[in-house]
Amino acid sequence: MTHLNLPIVVIFLSIFSCLALVEPSWARHNPQTQTQTMAYIKSSCQGTRFPDLCMRCLARFSNSNIDGPQHLAHVALSVSLSRALQTRGYLLKVSKELEGLKSDRVYLIVQDCVSQMNDSVEQLSQAIKELRRLNKRTIIDDNFLFHISNVETWVSTAETEASYCVQSIPGHRMSKKTATIKVKAQNVAEVTSNALALFHRYASRYRAAARATNKP
Repeated sequence: MTHLNLPIVVIFLSIFSCLALVEPSWARHNPQTQTQTMAYIKSSCQGTRFPDLCMRCLARFSNSNIDGPQHLAHVALSVSLSRALQTRGYLLKVSKELEGLKSDRVYLIVQDCVSQMNDSVEQLSQAIKELRRLNKRTIIDDNFLFHISNVETWVSTAETEASYCVQSIPGHRMSKKTATIKVKAQNVAEVTSNALALFHRYASRYRAAARATNKP
């Protein structure tokens, strides 16, 4: 069985983890809008745990007119959900390949990761739906803050579930397939961490406004 040094795999795959998302057609769009949006994305990503990954994943949206923190948070959550769906698909494929080895430790790890990634997909889907509900609200009240709290809880849970998958895989010598699973799950955890940080930035504005409104 082929074994890989995980740090090398992580470095190699993380470089390309979001490059596939980048569109080569920027020239068709308004250069000024693209420059402004890229500057906004770069500035926002500096507040995340993984700014380089954040930039790579959101760069494709430089041709869009991202109009503020809420829009950017929605885009980041959509990227995170896409990553989780892709990783779940890969895990289901590997699980099917290993069906004849149900007593094998790798099979059991994959089954756990499938369950955890299912949870991540569900939590991120709920968070995006809740964020859309926030779009329709104009009054900053307890109900508004309740929806914000829901989004934060669901995204945080999605990150935790992806991290559990990563932690369930040993950090020493492993097969290429196992290493790939670990890298993919790690990528989901990191892009979700970034999305949560971007949403916190959006939410902090409204919490501050609510505190100001409730002052005696």
